[in-house]
Amino acid sequence: MRYRRVLLVSAVVVLAFVSGGWLMQRSDTQTQNTYERERLFQEILGLVARYYVDTVGVGDLYDMAIEGMLDRLNDPYTAFLRPEVYEELNLSTTGDYGGVGIRIESRDQWITIVSPLADTPGDRAGLQAGDQIIEINGMSTKGWTTQQAADVMRGKPGTEVELAVARAGFEEPLQFTITRAQIHVNYVEGQDIVAPGIGYLQLNSVSREAPQELKAAIDSLRSVGARSLILDLRLNPGGILEEGVAIADLFLDSAEVVVEMKGRARGASRTFAAQTGESWSEMPMVVLVGPRTASAAEIVSGALQDHDRALVLGTRTFGKGVAYVVLPLSETEALSVTTSRWYTPSGRSIDRPVHRFASPAVARATGTMDSATADSAQYRSDSGRLLGDGGGIKPDIELPDTLSQREQAFARALGTDIPKYRDVLARYSLDLKGSTTFAGDDFQVTSEMTAEFLRRLRNRGVEMPDSIWVGGRDFVAEELGYEITRYVFGRAAEIRRRVRSDVQVRRAIELLSQAETPQQLLQLARQQ
Repeated sequence: MRYRRVLLVSAVVVLAFVSGGWLMQRSDTQTQNTYERERLFQEILGLVARYYVDTVGVGDLYDMAIEGMLDRLNDPYTAFLRPEVYEELNLSTTGDYGGVGIRIESRDQWITIVSPLADTPGDRAGLQAGDQIIEINGMSTKGWTTQQAADVMRGKPGTEVELAVARAGFEEPLQFTITRAQIHVNYVEGQDIVAPGIGYLQLNSVSREAPQELKAAIDSLRSVGARSLILDLRLNPGGILEEGVAIADLFLDSAEVVVEMKGRARGASRTFAAQTGESWSEMPMVVLVGPRTASAAEIVSGALQDHDRALVLGTRTFGKGVAYVVLPLSETEALSVTTSRWYTPSGRSIDRPVHRFASPAVARATGTMDSATADSAQYRSDSGRLLGDGGGIKPDIELPDTLSQREQAFARALGTDIPKYRDVLARYSLDLKGSTTFAGDDFQVTSEMTAEFLRRLRNRGVEMPDSIWVGGRDFVAEELGYEITRYVFGRAAEIRRRVRSDVQVRRAIELLSQAETPQQLLQLARQQ
């Protein structure tokens, strides 16, 4: 017996020695191969710089190599962030910047103010929705993109920017000298009571102040009689993972899982759970989602659905279920790298298969697990409700908000003339603002208005058969009503008008009107 024990120990020692030697040899081989590839790369780069027919700087060649390497990963979230992109990312995640505080868009070749943000320099200076910014710091903005205008108007707080504005009813441009200030973007919009006891609000991003703003908005709605809630995430592209967890935490019991991350690198696999305990446990809630709901917004909707806290209504979400880290390379440049994928509490992958590596060879070379595929396993909520598979969040009640066939025919007839259509929509709305008195934001768009719109559209060279126009006339009247409301009564009034005609909101109101508890609401969903 003793002999056998010694033999076993010896065998283990020999095995360890042999395997250790093999591992050392493999490590040396890998190091040598890496060195050889680095040497080969440097040699090729030098030869291209010396002999290529066109002059290309060595720095540019390095940039091409970086971009080529990242492009071959076929991952839209692993990318080299140049200064302008890195600055935009910082703005989108912090929600703070130096500027004048206005929403703008390019219409009819001019930069048009959609709405000034409340209590900002632009608002205090008297800028209005519908104003056309025709000059910035003496430069004509004709033909500028929204991004060009935004870049020039942003700047260090305390500095000045000069704007020349064309306004309906004024023959001469209005001149404004505005001192830039730190601007905070509000992420909660449309806060309103849309039916007796039913509150509604849009959450447009998942950024640093979003959880606090959302909680304050819901408390405000409850103070004026809201007993149930419609949380609209349809236009929410997501944002910061931790803030998404914090938003879900507002509605979940302490220790309930919000999302699980799975990755290959150290620290990439983690589980996030609610910590504070929900604030409104008795409040029924419908979450509206769609194809523009993405990222951290999908974490929120998936967690609330899995834990039976909310009824999810709409269409399947985008499916951006990955976490990436932003690694600063300098003060102005950074690298974003996908490190893990996200899974809902029931185990569904949020990531759509389209976000997988397209090349199996690249996947093998990088050691990436093929775990993003939405499988056919059945997932269930805490109460046993059958859920959709992975790849975006599938709603409990699928209800598309689509155009009718006649409206689709009208949209197809516009084709490449859609920008002209949008320009005429804006220009005519601004003309009406300066020449027509509207009693309230529930005004009716008359047949005379739509006829004039068609005349202007044709004057811009957009032709279509009368039969196609008749099919799209109601759609045009609706769009014209939104545009006029925005410029005459403001962004909040526009949202109210949209909500009143929104088929998904109306369905949510119908369901919430029949439910006094979250459990009753989910029971109604089972009966659909």
